[in-house]
Amino acid sequence: MGMNYFHQLLCRSSMWERTSATRIVPWALHGLDLGDQALEVGPGYGANVRTLRARVPALTGLEIDAALAARLRDRQSGRLRVIEGDGTAMPLPGNEFSSVVCFTMLHHVPSPAQQDDLFAEAFRVLRPGGVFAGSDGLDRLAFRLMHLGDTCVPVPPGTLTDRLTRVGFADIEIDTGATMFRFRARRPS
Repeated sequence: MGMNYFHQLLCRSSMWERTSATRIVPWALHGLDLGDQALEVGPGYGANVRTLRARVPALTGLEIDAALAARLRDRQSGRLRVIEGDGTAMPLPGNEFSSVVCFTMLHHVPSPAQQDDLFAEAFRVLRPGGVFAGSDGLDRLAFRLMHLGDTCVPVPPGTLTDRLTRVGFADIEIDTGATMFRFRARRPS
């Protein structure tokens, strides 16, 4: 999904990796057990790999961008199994993962319908009892300015409970911070 040059620089920076590792991922996953096998949808430049590997023994990344998938394979070898593919049609078997996570990437999915397809795919690849969790930015002026020229379709947090319920998730929690929201949902056992 498209990102402008400034956004690409930010997402591959050590500053972003630190921010993600120390603030975003810990906040989004606070108190959650990811189980033994996690899938990160849209790992991009790999900012979350080290932090997630500290929480889960096996990590797979599903990346739509072929160049980023190749970069991840090259730089994260041994820490992350990389699959090139689309989160709206995951080339993965059902019931494979104990958790599916995504961070600050949902707004890059080009339409609400495709976002819903991603939610349905997350549900499909989760084992019964598995957790779907993550975060995304709130639709504000600064957020929109950073995304000029990007694919940017913000997810209104107020719609997320209904959207996740429609695909089968339960125990849904949405928390809103100053600039981001986090979500968690469980596939019923």
